[in-house]
Amino acid sequence: MAPAAGQKLSRIQAISIALASVVKIIHVIGVMDLAAGGPTVGTASFAGTQALAGHDVLIVCYDSPGNTAALQECRRLPGFDRVQVRVLPRHGKIEGITAIGAKKALKGIITPDSFVDIHGVWAPLLSGAVTVARAKKAPYAITPHGMLDPWSMRQKAWKKKPIWQWVWKDHCDHASFIRVLNADEVRLMKPLAVKAPMEIFPNGIFPESYAELPSPGEFRKQHAPLNERRFILFLSRLHFKKGLDYLIEAFAIVAARIPDVDLVIAGPDEGALEQLQRDIKRLNLASRVHIVGALYGRSKYEALVDAYCFCLPSRQEGFSNAIIEALASGTPVVISENCNFPEVGEVKAGYVVKLEAAATATALIALLQSPSSRDEAGRAGKALIFERFTWKASVDKWIRYVKQNEFLKGTGPGN
Repeated sequence: MAPAAGQKLSRIQAISIALASVVKIIHVIGVMDLAAGGPTVGTASFAGTQALAGHDVLIVCYDSPGNTAALQECRRLPGFDRVQVRVLPRHGKIEGITAIGAKKALKGIITPDSFVDIHGVWAPLLSGAVTVARAKKAPYAITPHGMLDPWSMRQKAWKKKPIWQWVWKDHCDHASFIRVLNADEVRLMKPLAVKAPMEIFPNGIFPESYAELPSPGEFRKQHAPLNERRFILFLSRLHFKKGLDYLIEAFAIVAARIPDVDLVIAGPDEGALEQLQRDIKRLNLASRVHIVGALYGRSKYEALVDAYCFCLPSRQEGFSNAIIEALASGTPVVISENCNFPEVGEVKAGYVVKLEAAATATALIALLQSPSSRDEAGRAGKALIFERFTWKASVDKWIRYVKQNEFLKGTGPGN
């Protein structure tokens, strides 16, 4: 407990209070792989910020082909060098179905005085982590990353519905809380009638990462066909849910109206590349659309700086890191309502539109035809992110919440 006013602490008491204020946090995620999308970078950033705040942080995940590259990239994030990572082997179909080896390892990792953050749902590894946490009476939260909203639940519903009813509903009901990333996620999950409280701790940015952005023109120098042409940037996984079909139809409308603009599509392929290439050929856009593969680190920032605007007409997003990265770079955005980021429209940092090619095209044309409006939107978006969406603000709120609710012994309001 905190000392009475004016009371002097002994060295032993001071050390005891300092130790009591440290939270042992264990993040469990399926894989740390950049190709898996936002949860990897989000988990690493959240964990690194918690470690910077002085907490004992561990990430547990399965091994994967992209694991080494992802961890190398994550080491560039502030605080990640202080995060421990335990990579578990995943051998054979039995482990993939039962996570029996992972559960055995987790029994030696999770203790009653730790707080377990489960990233995602459905995977046996994640369910096993909840099972072990409950057996050890360790508090845990579940961060669904948008996996429990109606659109996601409809994908392979034949499999998800029984797993939800038999396993994950109970896991969620008994969680200390559900960490959601925005208010829309709370609304969208209401039909599931989860008993645990839902608390919003959004993703964010590290302001220092934007202190010295690349000089304008560096991305264009590496992609000669762009020359001095303006371009719209798509920066995400090439996956059905990201709305590439809407994007290419919208760009066909834009290209017919505005001759000096191209489209750059950046991201790892997750099954949508072949159809995208067919659509580009069908719409005669081969000379105006540039597919450049995945961009990470400095290359990503070079593209964001040079882009005239960013576009993501997604079918579903839990919380898009790409959107806030674009805004933090001063690049306005055109996004679908399904991205669940209404703040863009509220501060006029771009446009939030219906999931339609025509609506997307109209918004893009409005930005392209008014450079002054584009610049104003870029400034508004940057101010929004730096004021409201930083990792430090989100983690500070998370730590206060965990301590105030006394989920861990010795971490109540007085400690």
